[in-house]
Amino acid sequence: MELAEEKLDEHHLDAKEVVDVVVRFAGDSGDGMQLTGSNFTQATALYGNDLSTFPDFPAEIRAPVGATFGVSAFQIYFGAEDVTTAGDELDVLVAMNPAALVTNLHNLIDGGLIIVDSGAFTAKNLAKAKYETNPLEDDSLQGFRVLAIDISQQVLTAVEPFGLGHKDALRCKNMWTLGLVMWLFDRDRTPTIESLQKKFASKPQIADANIAALNAGHAYGETAELPAGIHVYKVPKAKVAPGTYRNITGTTALAWGLITGAELAEIDLLFASYPITPASNLLHELANRKQFRVNTFQAEDEIAAVCAAMGASFAGSLGVTSSAGPGIALKAEGMALAAASELPLVIVNTQRGGPSTGLPTKTEQSDLNMALFGRHGDTPMPVISASTSTDCFEVAIEAVRIATKYMTPVMLLSDGYLANAAEPWQIPNVDSFEKFPVQHHQEAQGFKPSLRDDTTLARVWPKPGTPGMEHRIGGIERSFETGDISYDPANHQKMTDLRKAKVDGIANDIPLQEVCLGNPSGKLAVVGWGSTFGAIHQAVKRARAEGLDVSHIQVRYLSPLPKNLGELLGQFEAVLIPEMNTGQFVRLVRSEFLIDADGLNKVAGQPFKIGEILAAIHQKYRELEGAV
Repeated sequence: MELAEEKLDEHHLDAKEVVDVVVRFAGDSGDGMQLTGSNFTQATALYGNDLSTFPDFPAEIRAPVGATFGVSAFQIYFGAEDVTTAGDELDVLVAMNPAALVTNLHNLIDGGLIIVDSGAFTAKNLAKAKYETNPLEDDSLQGFRVLAIDISQQVLTAVEPFGLGHKDALRCKNMWTLGLVMWLFDRDRTPTIESLQKKFASKPQIADANIAALNAGHAYGETAELPAGIHVYKVPKAKVAPGTYRNITGTTALAWGLITGAELAEIDLLFASYPITPASNLLHELANRKQFRVNTFQAEDEIAAVCAAMGASFAGSLGVTSSAGPGIALKAEGMALAAASELPLVIVNTQRGGPSTGLPTKTEQSDLNMALFGRHGDTPMPVISASTSTDCFEVAIEAVRIATKYMTPVMLLSDGYLANAAEPWQIPNVDSFEKFPVQHHQEAQGFKPSLRDDTTLARVWPKPGTPGMEHRIGGIERSFETGDISYDPANHQKMTDLRKAKVDGIANDIPLQEVCLGNPSGKLAVVGWGSTFGAIHQAVKRARAEGLDVSHIQVRYLSPLPKNLGELLGQFEAVLIPEMNTGQFVRLVRSEFLIDADGLNKVAGQPFKIGEILAAIHQKYRELEGAV
């Protein structure tokens, strides 16, 4: 035992301690990069690092092997301090073929580490990646540390005792690579081994082969004569508040938030949806949670889904539907019907690159205009947005609260980045949540479907079939007095004004806008909404460390806006608004508050990098300094 500990100490003599690291696994869609990244994320979370992930995969179900447009990647940023993004430049790139190398090399820092499967650098694969010469042989990678290993051959040797065919044996490449990277970062393999045993419980031969590959990759790192400069990374554990944590994606957090919202409202929930990337996993998650007050329904199309959800709301349950951009467009008529009939409805919009089919697996924030205004007629609707994967949980609860309290459809904006990204989440104490139980109308005496609360302006919510409360509602305009169909011009004016006033009044029921980093007044405010939070937060944090007078404001409530937002923004000399669109929120801010805000716009299907926002802060600051 003493000898083993002595060898372990020697092994870590060359370890390099760093505060944070960005690692990206990249390969063909069939190389298992998402599984590799997920397993490494699990081990990293158990080790105690703070982390954020970014799965990045192609839209094609299975692109041609070796094609650059078919590269699947998984990025993880982890460290000892607060991590709010998946990172900017890569410290370590694991490239399983030439296509993975050529599409990701530009993101690697100078002197960064490349782990590459040299066995995949065949003439055929090099040609597919548009390489005229082999980069492993032409000195084009001399600015990096390169660990080139014939992983394919290593794997075939490691799993030979298990009698797998050549194709099945090579499927273990990702586990061999994972074992090597786990050695590189001193991660524990035990959780991965247990996961493999559980996943392949009915196929122990496959499980044993993958475990052997994992252990062989780890042993290679321990025993091989590695090139100079390649060493174990030591990343200290993060200092976090005590509690029980788990990794959670935005999709899972949304599902659990909807479940929690239904419990707090003491109401059954019907989730009606139609599959569409990247929103489909929300249906999958909720379908597996039938032990709660949740039913799920996969409709034949988007229109059927939103109408089924409204049917559930009419019946006294809460209808919820979800989609992405193209599907939300199809649901527009149904959402307007929910507003006209004043039924509670939650619409989850997991935004993706557009227009039309656009970039189905990439992220964007370009549905804001549609969320705010994308319906016929004057159809005001509350809109709220989630800023991080864990924030999706609280935002889903808030969407349920607003929809049921104000009898209105509510749109919840997420996006492809938040849906798939994972981060540590401290599991909350459910007893700390304030309940908001739904009160269905019970008084038959003097009942009319047009009765409403004097404060919230919410229409009463009777369950159909209740004696004495028989009624009809629909999309044709209704009388303010009786709830019956009315074509009276003055009544339509009154009802239109009423629906607007009801949504506007929600501003009295949401928190005042606060600054989440920096001072409540000063030279420059960087304002964000949605998933830009992480990159903005880190950029502002770095700018403030440089002595710049910069603050970060993140807006959750997009309609209605917080009552004090205009006054708060007016306390700054300049406002910068980064968005993953062509400038939709900045136009809203300009029109609402007559503030000459500047936009920073990115429409590339990729989230903002910290450096992009920091550069914009520096540029804006120079302009302000020059104006003095």
